[in-house]
Amino acid sequence: MTPPISALTIAGSDSGGGAGIQADLKTFAAHGVHGLSAITALTAQHTRGVIAVHVPPVAFLRAQIDACFDDFDIGAVKLGMLASAEVIHAVADALEAHRPAQLVVDPVMVATSGARLLEEDALEALRTRLLPMAGILTPNIPEAELLLGTRITDAADADAALDALLALGARAVLLKGGHLDEGDEVVDRYADATARTAFRGPRMQVDGHGTGCTLASAIAANLCRGRGMRDACGQGVEYIRDALREGLRPGRSDVLVLGHFAARRPA
Repeated sequence: MTPPISALTIAGSDSGGGAGIQADLKTFAAHGVHGLSAITALTAQHTRGVIAVHVPPVAFLRAQIDACFDDFDIGAVKLGMLASAEVIHAVADALEAHRPAQLVVDPVMVATSGARLLEEDALEALRTRLLPMAGILTPNIPEAELLLGTRITDAADADAALDALLALGARAVLLKGGHLDEGDEVVDRYADATARTAFRGPRMQVDGHGTGCTLASAIAANLCRGRGMRDACGQGVEYIRDALREGLRPGRSDVLVLGHFAARRPA
């Protein structure tokens, strides 16, 4: 039997099962891709918020990453929550040693509440160590504003931000448009060295949990399945829309957890 291609998520754990590595592994499975994980942070959380965070020693994080590369054929790596500059440097060192074929960087920097999740030294480490290795960067609007040090308030700003984000070193950028008011549409903007594409869809009036994690993981899974970068992004955006439509509310809040397996993609 030929071993399947695997995707590795290096991210935080969500004990509530809606985001983080739990969402990543569900997304990989829904795409028929074997999922691996290296946990950067443990969170005690549910659909109403985060209660506590524990960051394991970086030596243990490196051991997780090394173990995955030692035994599996990894087609893509997805990065999510990286809790500190120390963690970022440890992850960058590991990736420089293993050189994955594809690297999807979801820069988890701003909480839904608007709280900033990265200190300035961690932000600089992200810019200098990880973005030059990235096959694609997938920021939302607040994250792009932090990376660029500028406001993004309308479509023209968003279009201009694509070039500025590419200049940070990633080979492609998908700027997620959920935080930008463009009427009844959500516009996710893709750019690489030769192409510009806008993925447009209706704005859904739901409070979805784990959409950013899931989109980056869907892109990684589609790259593992052999799709080109722009197509992998388009397929990922469609997967998010389907998973939102099929979402459920397993907790005691109004927060929607994505319906991964209702939206699954046959291998």
